Amino acid sequence: MTATSPAAITPATSPVLRVAPAAPADAAAYFRASLVFHADVSDVAAALKAEGDPGFVVLDSRSTESWDQGHIPGAIHLPTALIAEQAGQLLDRNVPVVTYCWGPGCNGATRAALALAELGYQVKEMLGGFEYWAREGFAFETWQGPERREADPLTSPAETAECGC
Repeated sequence: MTATSPAAITPATSPVLRVAPAAPADAAAYFRASLVFHADVSDVAAALKAEGDPGFVVLDSRSTESWDQGHIPGAIHLPTALIAEQAGQLLDRNVPVVTYCWGPGCNGATRAALALAELGYQVKEMLGGFEYWAREGFAFETWQGPERREADPLTSPAETAECGC
């Protein structure tokens, strides 16, 4: 249906526009705040791949069984339930932490980020978690050694292309 169609959906009948979009300034503030709290899988991978210190550490907040199935190379393993007890021995309070868990259907990284923030750490959550790390074709480690899967074309462009976002 096009905007010129006689049966065009109006803001009053649109489920998307039933609640009007925020004012541009409010939207900008909201999306800026979102970026303060979240990091993208591709951005984390690019920062870890670049030469030098990325300026943050990556923390896998899943169980040991999940960690053994696959984790980001160089990540620190600290299950959420152990953060209060062990974060001080494993993390430097002056280095930001990027948390991840399984994927977008899991809020484990959010709970880990909350626990770390309550302890005084600067923290971001990696959107997509381990699921999207693997789906985008980035290398990971398992209990058996390094592994890498082909990138899912629905989540990542061909290796030679950038997604443009």
